[in-house]
Amino acid sequence: MAGRALPEGRYGKTSKPMPKWARWSLPVIAVLLGAVVAWVGYRNLGAKPVEAKQTAFQVLDAGSVEITLEVVRDTPDRAVVCVVRARSDDGDEAGRREVLVPPGPGTTFARTVLKTSKPPVTGEVFGCSYQVPAYLSTR
Repeated sequence: MAGRALPEGRYGKTSKPMPKWARWSLPVIAVLLGAVVAWVGYRNLGAKPVEAKQTAFQVLDAGSVEITLEVVRDTPDRAVVCVVRARSDDGDEAGRREVLVPPGPGTTFARTVLKTSKPPVTGEVFGCSYQVPAYLSTR
């Protein structure tokens, strides 16, 4: 009975065995895809080289706000540019400015006065970067 052939057309076509290259290439592709996803996640969610937060703000008048920010960086000997902004009562951005934070200790405080187009109600840090534009550079 073991050597007996099945009647043709009764049970459908028999499947062909998976090629040898497919057996090893599919797991390799899955591992590479997983590595790419992990790298993208690390870049987007990992520790940032420069972090800043607004520690204080004071509305000076109907056209300006003073913002104090704390900058923490992993490379203290490099200058940093931070973007600060003010918001008005309706939530609109009322002013924006780039602030140069020169090289210094790992944690640095900076203070700036921001002129606004509407009466400000708050001042905040938008973000910071090591990519200092040439017009802000001290070199």
